[in-house]
Amino acid sequence: MDQVLWPDLSGKRVLLAVTGGIAAYKAAHLCRLLVRAGALVRVAMTDAAAQFVTPLTFAALSDNPVSTDLFDPQQESQIGHIDLADSSDLLMVAPATANTLAKLARGIADDLVSTTYLAFSGPVLLAPAMNVRMWNHPATRENLEVLLQREHHSTVGPGDGEMACGHVGAGRMAEPEEILQAAGGCLAPEDLLGRRILVSAGGTREALDPVRYLGNRSSGKMGFALAAEAASRGARVTLVSGPSALATPLGVARVDVRAAAEMAAAVKDRAAEQDAVIMAAAVADYRPADAAPTKIKKETTGDTLTVELERTEDILAALGRMDPRPRLVGFAAETTDDLDAVARAKMARKGCDLLVANDVRADDAGFGTETNHVVIYGEDGGAEALEVMPKRAVAARILERLAELL
Repeated sequence: MDQVLWPDLSGKRVLLAVTGGIAAYKAAHLCRLLVRAGALVRVAMTDAAAQFVTPLTFAALSDNPVSTDLFDPQQESQIGHIDLADSSDLLMVAPATANTLAKLARGIADDLVSTTYLAFSGPVLLAPAMNVRMWNHPATRENLEVLLQREHHSTVGPGDGEMACGHVGAGRMAEPEEILQAAGGCLAPEDLLGRRILVSAGGTREALDPVRYLGNRSSGKMGFALAAEAASRGARVTLVSGPSALATPLGVARVDVRAAAEMAAAVKDRAAEQDAVIMAAAVADYRPADAAPTKIKKETTGDTLTVELERTEDILAALGRMDPRPRLVGFAAETTDDLDAVARAKMARKGCDLLVANDVRADDAGFGTETNHVVIYGEDGGAEALEVMPKRAVAARILERLAELL
């Protein structure tokens, strides 16, 4: 998963509970990802988990002592399992074995993880991992159903594939990157719950001939970050994307397009049913008037080639003329020394509720970067300049402003 899709977990306290399955080795990578996303991670392990990965590994990755023993005198001086529960914002059980699911479902508290679970009152994220037959057993399914009926309990995975035992099927623990996205959803505010939001992302490609095209440097990272963040906040998200190698964010419906005309059709066909449309895509303003039906050969064109261009449809302006229309968030990627004047003029011209502007000449705010440095303009005339921050964090601030409007 590209870093741009990582949730911003800065300051969030995550308790990673590791239980005894071969997938415990994946939990080490998950621990590292959580730390890199800004989370403050503590790890609790069952005795069986320590047979697969040593506590020292998790201590090094989390930069915190690892809790393993329910009856550790040093830990119990503070009632260890209560302290773990009280000092965590999210309890993540990965891997969650069949045995662990059974104990949590039935309230059996015979080790540090299961006892801490009973003392914890926040969101719980379960990442099941077991043999396919164990996963399909009615007892396991009943236990999981019991857990998911409890408030703030959710699950991620399992996936399909080959297992350590040689069997093939459902039961593989979800990949750490997918679990990280799910953790972001557990910790995000639900200020967009049930809202329908369409996000456009990436650049468009306008055919010059069957081989070549006119395009731009957009990677789609800002749009994908917005889609991922909106989904984590409870929105029903449709992502209309130009060509991009980025993975589809968890819980997002993706529509792939190539040219500006395709993006216009995809967005306009869906706009009326949306609560908001965020046009983060870098849509081509011009396209070749007549694309060559066969590859253009330099032997036949000489030293110069003249291409006639025609305007493409202004999607954002077309949305602004809708009546009624969804809330609109526009973007202005500029290369001007007078960003404020250009942004304000564009916002008035296009009829946006919010406009996000940035100078793409900056090393930390241009196409393809992991960070962005933007100014958010509101319909009240105000301008909020954000410091340089990861694009997912920028997306969170934009969506906070949008949630206020909705």
